[in-house]
Amino acid sequence: MHYFDLSRAASAAGPITSHAHSAPDSYGMTEGVVAVGPYTGTKSQPTSPTVVPNPAVASRLARAASDSQVEKEKGSASGQTQSGAVVLADDMKSPALEKLELVRKWSINTYKCTKQILSEKLGRGSRTVDLELEAQIEVLRDNKRKYEHVLKLAQTLASQLAQMMQTQRQLGDAFADLSLKSPELHEEFGYNAETQKLLSKNGETLLGAIHFFIASVTTLVDKTIEDTMINIKQYEAARVEYDAYRTDLEELNLGPRDATTLPKIEQSQMQFQMHREKYEKMRKDVSIKLKFLEENKVKVLHNQLVLFHNAIAAYFAGNQQHLEQTLKQFHIKLKMPGADVPSWLEEH
Repeated sequence: MHYFDLSRAASAAGPITSHAHSAPDSYGMTEGVVAVGPYTGTKSQPTSPTVVPNPAVASRLARAASDSQVEKEKGSASGQTQSGAVVLADDMKSPALEKLELVRKWSINTYKCTKQILSEKLGRGSRTVDLELEAQIEVLRDNKRKYEHVLKLAQTLASQLAQMMQTQRQLGDAFADLSLKSPELHEEFGYNAETQKLLSKNGETLLGAIHFFIASVTTLVDKTIEDTMINIKQYEAARVEYDAYRTDLEELNLGPRDATTLPKIEQSQMQFQMHREKYEKMRKDVSIKLKFLEENKVKVLHNQLVLFHNAIAAYFAGNQQHLEQTLKQFHIKLKMPGADVPSWLEEH
């Protein structure tokens, strides 16, 4: 084995050469001296190099992978937020679209109904008529007008009676004063004073009966009959809608049938059927309402007319006992003069 000195090799300009002779299988290394031995491996299968990882490089690669993952998660989250915002915007737009659709349907319905009403008034359009029901409605309207006229007359009578009672009280007070100041006509003035006071008292009883009559008939006219009139108006509106869509369907059926008109005819048929069912339902409801109203009206007016007749007859007959009995029969309580005026505590 030959040895080379590293210090000499560093100073020499030429390459380092070695001569191999028989030597041991291994080679060693000492300070400043390299022991060179023969290559013992095979030429066909060279040994693969071994890579030792650097801890600093591995740490940088790990941080880069972590940052990349965080950016991906942020991007995914922002994408979800944006998609959620779009859905929210769609939800906010839907009520506006629904309102526009309602306005569109209302406009079409109003146009059709207005056209139908004008056609009927001009004598060009046909209308559905239930003769029996229309006759009952017309009788109810006529009776309502007559009941309102009776109420006005009854209110006028009550007002005039109240003025007469006021005059009778004043006249009675004047007779009573003269009775005290005229000894020679004391009894005559006294009789007239008592008579006027009695008439005034009976007038208060009669006035109570008339007010009860007015209140009961007013409730019948302004509430019970008016409620039925509202149903009648709804029935008439349903009838106009039914005739409008019926006329529209008839016009479409008279036209050509092709791929364009067939969907319109089917849609018109569905709307016609819907309004027909609504019309039939309203007609049935109005018929039942008129029947119950007639029964209730007869019962209420019977009692009120008996009360009015008995009170008027007893008053002008001078039968105070019968007049008071009439009020008790109908559970009428008279209000004392000045009862409507609130007390000092109620005002403050």
